[in-house]
Amino acid sequence: MKLSSTDALASMQAALGHDFAKPELLSEALTHRSAVSGRDPRRARRSQRPKGTGSNERLEFIGDRVLGLLMAEWLLERYPDEQEGALGPRHAHLVSRTVLAEIADQVGLSGCLQISPHEEDAGIRRLSSIRADAMEALLGALYLDGGLEPARRVVRQYWQHRLDTADRPHKEPKTLLQEYMLSQGLPLPNYELLSSDGPSHAPVFRVSVTTLGQTGTGEAGSKRLAETAAATALLKRLGQNVAS
Repeated sequence: MKLSSTDALASMQAALGHDFAKPELLSEALTHRSAVSGRDPRRARRSQRPKGTGSNERLEFIGDRVLGLLMAEWLLERYPDEQEGALGPRHAHLVSRTVLAEIADQVGLSGCLQISPHEEDAGIRRLSSIRADAMEALLGALYLDGGLEPARRVVRQYWQHRLDTADRPHKEPKTLLQEYMLSQGLPLPNYELLSSDGPSHAPVFRVSVTTLGQTGTGEAGSKRLAETAAATALLKRLGQNVAS
């Protein structure tokens, strides 16, 4: 359910446990590019501002770096005896778009996003890539408003369960599927692109992968993520455990 701008700001501040000194940062973090480009085109032409100005893209850029730093810091504390070979896969999984989208759902981010009516009708609100990007933007807004500490607090609150349940370094579903097929003496998996729809800034890819008479399909905002979703679906069909 889409919230009004006022309710969205209140909901996010409550979920993040942070009252923004600069609420305009939070508002920007919740603004998808389409909501900006969908405004008065005559005004946009007069200002000649770069595409995406006023949307959450810049905050996403810095939020990605903030999350990477805070997660690396946390992993070094949590696993003092592990080397880069084990820490790297853990880090890659915990900052992945899949996990970011899950966290976004946990904080109720989807209903708070400001998206143009046209893109709303196209269904981009449900795309994991849109939710993941907005979650990074929220972390960027937190950092710019209050420094690392509020961002660190949110990361450690919402990522805690995923860190606690990751007893072993994470392997991506595509790697797990490849290892499974090799163990069965089967050829490497072949991913088939079923369709590619949507606007250029928010495409939707559908991919399938098949083995042993079973097929997994996945849908996401990039071909790579759609392949990951397809591999996950196929592994589950084959009765293989996939860590989340």
